[in-house]
Amino acid sequence: MTIPEDLRYTKDHEWIKLLEDGTTALVGITDFAQHELGDIVFVELKPIGTVLKQHEVFGTVEAVKTVADLFAPIAGELLELNPQLDSAEIVNQDPYKEGWLVKIKVESPEAILALLDAEAYRQLTGE
Repeated sequence: MTIPEDLRYTKDHEWIKLLEDGTTALVGITDFAQHELGDIVFVELKPIGTVLKQHEVFGTVEAVKTVADLFAPIAGELLELNPQLDSAEIVNQDPYKEGWLVKIKVESPEAILALLDAEAYRQLTGE
């Protein structure tokens, strides 16, 4: 499994990456999560403009045999949904780059630092 060092992670297997502007971030599911779910066939996300609290459900990922909720790693507003998710398999193929899910305006950039770093996420997953 791939666990990039430059991301932060949640116990629910989402990742977040603060972008260079310091106020927006990309969010997706981890390689571990997509591997556990299996072939992802559909992603449903809340609409742009939705304001989320930390840990609030912002969508679902549907795999061949299961559906999983997606939880906001931090509070913020949904700014953009990945247009490539029309082909949901992109999440299986490239969960950290092309398969990102949403871009959010971050309410508190410092909150990202409270999330798991790569080493802590490795320990959580046993990788």
